[in-house]
Amino acid sequence: MTTAADQLLTVPEVMARLKYGRSKVYDLIRSKRLVSITEGRCRRIPEVAVRNYIRNRIEEAA
Repeated sequence: MTTAADQLLTVPEVMARLKYGRSKVYDLIRSKRLVSITEGRCRRIPEVAVRNYIRNRIEEAA
């Protein structure tokens, strides 16, 4: 059984969730603000990493 925390997202899925462009998502990955894993040429972002990024942005804005 897969839980939300186990789910891996593609870059386009993260783009849709965050309403960011491709370059912005890759910038976040490069700057280590968004955790990702790579298997071969496939890059995946854990759903929990996206939630953590959103939480951190909210905390920064407060």
